[in-house]
Amino acid sequence: MPELPEVEALAHHLREHAVYRPVARVDLASMSALKTFDPPVSVLAGRVVTGASRFGKFLSVDFADRADEPALHLVTHLSRAGWLRWHEQASATPPRPGRGPLQLRVHLDEVGGPGFDLTEAGTQKRLAVYLVTDPAEVPGIARLGPDALELSRAGLDELLDGDSRRLKTVLTDQTTVAGIGNAYSDEILHTAQLSPYATASRLDEARRDALSEALHAVLTDAVDRSVGQAAATLKGEKRSGLRVHARTGLPCPVCGDTVREVSFAERSFQYCPTCQTGGKPLADRRLSRLVR
Repeated sequence: MPELPEVEALAHHLREHAVYRPVARVDLASMSALKTFDPPVSVLAGRVVTGASRFGKFLSVDFADRADEPALHLVTHLSRAGWLRWHEQASATPPRPGRGPLQLRVHLDEVGGPGFDLTEAGTQKRLAVYLVTDPAEVPGIARLGPDALELSRAGLDELLDGDSRRLKTVLTDQTTVAGIGNAYSDEILHTAQLSPYATASRLDEARRDALSEALHAVLTDAVDRSVGQAAATLKGEKRSGLRVHARTGLPCPVCGDTVREVSFAERSFQYCPTCQTGGKPLADRRLSRLVR
C-alpha cells in the first residue's frame, strides 16, 4: 500500500509535471471507484491544475475555480493495490469499463497527450476517488489524526497516554496518526527497538523518545529518497530502503538474526526478535494452527 512517503512523492511529481496544464478530458473506467456524483468528473474539462497535496495517505489534485464555480479537488485513496501512473501520451480512445486495471484517466493539454492514470491491480477493487470542493468533505480525511511528519514529542504523549492498544495498531490507525501503514510501522518499530505488541500507554519516557525519533527519522529518510523519483520507480525505491518489512527469513541488517513474521487473514508484519522482543518470537496464530 502506498504510504506517506510515496503519496508525498506522487504529489511532488504532479506539482512538477501537471500544474498550469488544462484538463482536456477525464475518462472514468470504473464507476465503483468514484464515490461522489455531484459534480460529475466531466466538469473538470477546461479546468487548470493548480497543485497537488497529501492528507495522510490521501492524494489531492487541485483545480482552479471558474466563473462563479468554486475550485475543485480530485481526491484519491490508492488503497492496497492502487497507483498513479504518469503518461506523456495516452490512448485517445475512451477505455472500456471494467477492463484491466485502469480506474480513471486524466488527459492534460489535449486528448491523447500527457496526463495521469489511476490504476488498481488485483480483483479486490478498493481504490476510491472523490471530486469535492473541499478535501475535508471526504469522510476519510475528516477523520484523520495528526500527520505523522508533524507529530511532536508532546503530541506523541497525548496519543499514547491512556491507549491500551498494541503499538502496531496505534501507528497504523489513521484516526490516531495519519500516513503510516503496515510497511513503515514495521520499520519505525524496528528502528526504535520496540515490540509491535508493546502496550502504547505503558511505554516509559526513554522508549517514547526512541519511538518519536524513529518515526521522524524513518519517514523523513523515505520522503527524501522518494521525492524526485519518477512515479514508475517509487515502488522499487520503497522496497530497497526496507530493513525488516517483507524480508521474512532474511538476516536483520542490524544484528543478523532472522527476520520473523506474524500473519493474519489479509496481512502480515515483520520484526527482528533480537532487536525488538528480547529474542522471543511473537505468537503467530496462523502458523500455530498449521503445526498442530
